[in-house]
Amino acid sequence: MKLMMVRAKIKTDSIDEIEAAGRKLFSAIDREQLQGIRYASCRLPDGVTYLNLLELEDGMENPLPALPEAKEFQEKLKSWLAEPATSEALTVIGSYRLF
Repeated sequence: MKLMMVRAKIKTDSIDEIEAAGRKLFSAIDREQLQGIRYASCRLPDGVTYLNLLELEDGMENPLPALPEAKEFQEKLKSWLAEPATSEALTVIGSYRLF
């Protein structure tokens, strides 16, 4: 399994827009019934930092970039960012029903 974490701080005036785009993306994922992935987006307590987790099954390529909604999200993301996003690969040491 491959697990990635992306952390992004968003401009305050872009919060509504990014959350609407995120809901649209999750609707597309649900509509397409993508298999072999787990994906979550969370807003942190500061109200402007978002944490996204993406798990891909072993040997699987990320299917998200093929979705028009994901492409649209990525194109607009740069204008929403208050500072550069960070991306890290995570190694799961243990998990109870999460990964």
